[in-house]
This record gives sequence, C-alpha cells and structure tokens, in this order.
Amino acid sequence: MAETKKNSKISRLKIAPTIVPRNNHIISRTQISDNALKVLYRLKNAKYKAYLVGGAVRDILLGIKPKDFDVVTDAKPEQIRELFRNCRLIGRRFRLAHIQFGREIIEVSTFRTSHHISDDNDGHERDGRIIRDNVYGDIDDDVWRRDFTINALFYNINDFSVIDYVGGIKDLEAGQLRLIGDPTKRYIEDPVRMLRAIRFASKFDLKMHSSAEEPIKENSHLLENIPSGRLYEEILKLFLNGNAYKTLIELRRYNLFEYLFPQTNQVLTQNERGYAHEFIKHALKNTDQRVKEGQTVNPGFLLAAILWGPIRIMIEEYSSNGHSDIEATRLAGDTIISKQISSTSIPRRFTHMARDIWVLQARLKRIKRKSLRILAHPRFRAAYDFLLLRAQSGECMEELIEYWTKEQLKEPHAGKNKMKTRRDRNSSKRFNRNSRTKDL
Repeated sequence: MAETKKNSKISRLKIAPTIVPRNNHIISRTQISDNALKVLYRLKNAKYKAYLVGGAVRDILLGIKPKDFDVVTDAKPEQIRELFRNCRLIGRRFRLAHIQFGREIIEVSTFRTSHHISDDNDGHERDGRIIRDNVYGDIDDDVWRRDFTINALFYNINDFSVIDYVGGIKDLEAGQLRLIGDPTKRYIEDPVRMLRAIRFASKFDLKMHSSAEEPIKENSHLLENIPSGRLYEEILKLFLNGNAYKTLIELRRYNLFEYLFPQTNQVLTQNERGYAHEFIKHALKNTDQRVKEGQTVNPGFLLAAILWGPIRIMIEEYSSNGHSDIEATRLAGDTIISKQISSTSIPRRFTHMARDIWVLQARLKRIKRKSLRILAHPRFRAAYDFLLLRAQSGECMEELIEYWTKEQLKEPHAGKNKMKTRRDRNSSKRFNRNSRTKDL
C-alpha cells in the first residue's frame, strides 16, 4: 500500500527518443578522452548502462574540442566506487563519482528522476528550489532533469549512436537555446540556470528561445539566494570562456550583472558611455583574445579590471579627505573588496592580486623614484598591462608608459621582467594594445 502511494507520486513521462545511428553523426571515439572511454567500457563490461552525456556530446557536434567529459550510468555511486580504485564520491545534493586519472577527472553520475519525493527525505524541494536530488531513475527519467535541450544528448557506447529525447540536435542545427520543461519553474528550481543560459547563448552564438528568454528579468532577483561561493564559480565560467565582453552585455541586458558585481553595475548604469564602460570593454576584449590564443588569464587581474570603475570613485573620495594616493588606493581597495565579497566569494589570493595592481597604479606615477624596487615587484608586469588598458580607455598616460617601457629595457633589469625590444617599441608608440603578461 505504501509502495503504491509512493509510486503514484511519480508520473513518469515516457516518450520514444530519436536514435541517430553512427553513420548519421560526426562523433568519433578518437574525439573522446582515452580515460572517458576507459570509464565507459568498464561500466559496460560490468553490465551497466553507460553514456557520454552533456557538454562533451554538444561540443563535438558543434566541432569544438571538449574540455571535460561526463558519463551517466545506471550504476549507483557505491557500485561505481567498487569498479574504480581511483574513485571519490562527492556532493550531498548530487551524489557524484569523480574518477581521477592524473590531472583529468571523469565525472560519473547515476540516472536521476526529475520528480522529488520527500517520503524518505532523499530528494525534495523548498520554495520550488531543489534541495537534494538523489532520487534514482533511468535514462528516460534523467533526461527531464537536465536544463537545456542541447545538454541532454546521450552518446551510447554500445552502438555509438546518439540518443535525443528533446530535440537537442535540431536546436543545435537551428542555433537555438531552449529549456527543457517550463522555463519559469526551471529557473525557480535553480536560478543559476539563468546565468547558464547567458553563458551558452554567448559562447555558442545561440539565440534564446522566447520561452527561455522572457522569464529571466522577472526572476533575476532569485540570484540573491544563491551561495556566494557558487556565484564565484559561475563568474569564472562566464568571463573566461572567450566571450567575456558579449557576456557582460547580455548579463546587463537581463538585469543579472547587478547580482554579480553590484558596485560596477551601478557605475556603468550612471554613465553608459563613459570611461568605466570603455575600460571594462578593453579589459574583457583583451581577456577574450588571450583565451582564444590559449594563454592563461589570472582571475585576480580580471577582478581588478571589473572593479576598477568603483575603485576610481572611492579613491577620489579618500583623496579629497587628505589621504595620499597610495593610502587612498589601499583604503578604497579594502572598502570595495569587502562589499564585493558579500555578493560573490573570491579567494584571497585573487583579491590580494587585485589590491597589488591597484596600489601599483599609484606607485607607477612616481617616475624616477624607487624604479628598481617597483620593477622587482612580482605584480609589476600585471600592473604595467593594467596601465596600458587605462591608456586605451582614454586616460592620458603617454609619459608614464614611455618611462616604464624604457625602464624595463635598462640593465640590470635583463631578467624575467625584461620585454622584447620590438614589443616595447610598439607599446610606447601605440600603448601596446596587444600587450600580454603571464600575471594577467
């Protein structure tokens, strides 16, 4: 009787998927990580169902090399751990298996249902939000708990076919981003999906379906309830995918940026075409170029750039109260950072780097004074590139840039801080618009 009552709460939606055979799609095992294939085949050989799922399948179909590979199976987390000695189980809301091969981690999840049952306290909702999600199901249950159709494609290791329950392949072909299920309900379940919608639309140049687009502005306030640590992780994904500037425009368009960087958003809103907008545009386009060239980007530099607008205003306030440039910059940095971390949690190593870059902007104004000490600072090159961005954005800094460019060419600064001659000549003439630094 109790079992009947429990099952009655789960009205499973069973539909026949579209099966795309191997000769009708472009996915090849040569495009899949050897370690992911090891996981898929070991699960298969142990008589479990095993599929490559999500971003890897989507990326290969788009002609993009995947960065990571996720696997889904009917094996329970404890059964997965029995198969892999290099397995670690993580998570509370989502019980996942991480299988580590050196630096590569293959994430394996068990099929889950989109229906949340509170009888055994294994999965339930609160105010529409998913609190825990460990109700196991099958592949035709699991597909409905995924967010976007383009992320709900399964590559079957048994026959190398692609399984599509929700029209994800057609949406990829049409360049469309569409949510699975009722968009408003899905955003309430997990408000971070609104940020993911912006990220996918910007990164893959997709047009949001009207049903996915319309509820975002009215539900943007739900991001206030998301833990600051999770928002920080989303910021990295949003601004380090090679489309940072486009992402910024879309975040502001849908009233989402204010929940990530409220101080910067206020400055941009007050003067849409002013210096702050020009600076952040150059900084993010610079970041995009580095990502596309395969170079690293330090989140500390990104943080320093995004918060530079409110920092400048705060520096002026402290300076007007009689503080020196360096002291005003330090005080402004402490104030702005403390306000920022109330919205998004940021590791100290990155906030420290941002503070160093800001303070060095004041120290770089002191030409011919303690040049050697400034050049030896571990953040000098990042601060120098920051100075170049300021010049690109309209600040008059010809003398400073020329001075510090020449200083780096002098002996005995021929070590790690010395730049290539041709690059420096270009920087002094046109502010070195393409300058790069390993600290960036």
